[in-house]
Order: sequence, then C-alpha cells, then structure tokens
Amino acid sequence: MSAEKILILGPAWVGDMVLAQSLFKSIKANKPDCVIDVAAPAWTLPLLERMPEVNKAIALPFKHGEPALLKRIKFGKSLRNKGYTQAIILTNSFKSALLPWATGIKRRTGFLGEIRYGLINDIRPLDKIKLKKTVERFVFLGLNENQEIPENLPNPQLTSTPEGAWVLASRHGIKNDKSKILGLCPGAEYGEAKRWPAEYYAEVAVAALSKGWRVWLFGSDKDIPVTSHINQLTQSQCTDFAGKTKLGEAIDLISVCDTVISNDSGLMHVAAALDRKLIAIFGSSDPYHTPPMHPDAVIEYLGLDCSPCFKRECPLGHLNCLKQITPGRITKLIQA
Repeated sequence: MSAEKILILGPAWVGDMVLAQSLFKSIKANKPDCVIDVAAPAWTLPLLERMPEVNKAIALPFKHGEPALLKRIKFGKSLRNKGYTQAIILTNSFKSALLPWATGIKRRTGFLGEIRYGLINDIRPLDKIKLKKTVERFVFLGLNENQEIPENLPNPQLTSTPEGAWVLASRHGIKNDKSKILGLCPGAEYGEAKRWPAEYYAEVAVAALSKGWRVWLFGSDKDIPVTSHINQLTQSQCTDFAGKTKLGEAIDLISVCDTVISNDSGLMHVAAALDRKLIAIFGSSDPYHTPPMHPDAVIEYLGLDCSPCFKRECPLGHLNCLKQITPGRITKLIQA
C-alpha cells in the first residue's frame, strides 16, 4: 500500500504558518511515511522551506483576499494527478475550499467555515471553548475522527543557517566579534494597538548598547517608519534590517540573536521557533489564543479590564495595555 499523500491549504499569515508546523509534526508522528505538500501564498514559502516535515511547498498564484474563484478551480484541476489522498484546509473561507474540491481529493478535512457543505466532506466540529488556541485548531484537523487532541503539542522548530546570517551581516559592515545581539521586532501589521511604543523600544536598545550589546531591528517595508524612528532615537547605533531582507534572510539573522523582543507578530513566532530567548509583548490581542510556542518564552501582558479588545487602534485612546509595560521592566528581563 502506498504512503498517504496529504495536501494542506496553509494560512496566509507568517505567524499562523509557523504555528501550522505543529500540525505537520503531529501528522508525521502518527504517520511517519506520509508525504505532506503545502499550498500557500508565495511569501510564506521561505518558512515552509525550513520545515523538514514538508515535502513540497506550492505557491498559490492568487493575491491576498482575491476571490479568483475560477482561477482556484483551474489551479486545483492542475493538481488532479498528484495522488493526494487527503486535503486539510486550515483557513475557513469559502474560496480556500474550492481548490481541493477541484483537485478531486476524496477526503477534504476542515471546519465548516463559510457554509462549505460539499466542498468539505470531512467536517470537524469547532469547539472554541475546548480549542482555544489557533495551534490547537490546526493540530485537531490532523487527527482521526474522535481522536482527542494531545495534552502536549509539538513546538514549531525552524531550521536556519547561521553562516548565512553572518555573510549577510558582513554586507552591512558587521563582523562576528562575539558581542551579544538583541533583536527588536517593533512592527505588527494588524495595527497600533499591537505595537509597543517606539520610544520604549529605543530606551531598551540604549540600555543594551551601553552594556556592549549589538541591537538589530527587524521588520518589513511597512515597518521602516518605526524602525527608523527607533534608530534615530539611539543616534543610529542600531543596525536596521527592516525592508532590507527577505523573510528567509531575516530568519537566519534572528537565529544568531541572543535575545529577541517582539510585539505579537509573525516574527515573534519565528523567534520562538528558532529557540531564541524571547520576550513577547501583548497589548490588544490575547496571549492565550496565539502564544509563542516555546516553553521559556516570557509573555508580557497586563490583562487590563479593557484587554483584549482585538482592535487595530485603542478605542479608549490611552493604549494603557502597552504603555504601562515599562522599558525598565523589559530591560530587567534581558539581564535576567
């Protein structure tokens, strides 16, 4: 009997894709001989390339949020002869279930989501009380029916090439002099209510620099304004990689950091999966829903009466959930 071949329709967000590795690891633990292919937006492929459980990463040729229903059906048909025995759909939209249906995969597993009767024929019940965390919901979809979710889920573990990090660093005039490195990830695409103030990050950076640490700033093109502001406040003593690295390069650079401070963002999950000492700062979001998957990660969350509100901007105008987490508090954690 040939090994099972599973097509997984992956999430579009970096953080969720990191969490999805717990599903891949769980499937491999139960079915060591199975083959896992993952179809997902192209920008997530550098993550999949660093997950040993994934046989093949398939870039989806659709823009984020684009319905493209006919395109999805056509692309699904192009995968018909790949021998897939099961599809697992991690997102809950109608359009995401079209592709595996068009592929003709007999067993299509997922939550009902946007009324997907017929498109999904192995519908799993979503108990939001029992499955509070995103990672639990992902892993649940990989279990057999009536199988209980394990108490201890496997943590994501991305592979990295530190040598590549230093090659890239050398292009920025940085030599490996064995100095400790503090990585700062001050962005959060969702909005201001997930971003610890830039002035606070700068204060922590100055404290680390005074102790002889290097400070590296990470983020996408969209984070350049905040990383530039932080660097300006430190008299340009930090190395600002925001917008200057591809995701795979950022992964390698983060892998050589001694400590990483991050908002609740995709890079927070990357740092956890690279086994870095991580201080994760939560404001408007819920650390019980999408916590970093590392046993030693330090979560800074005040749990105010107004938290979590899940808003992009503070509806009360004060942003106390973040502003009351002081730089001194974080600096002490770095030195611990």
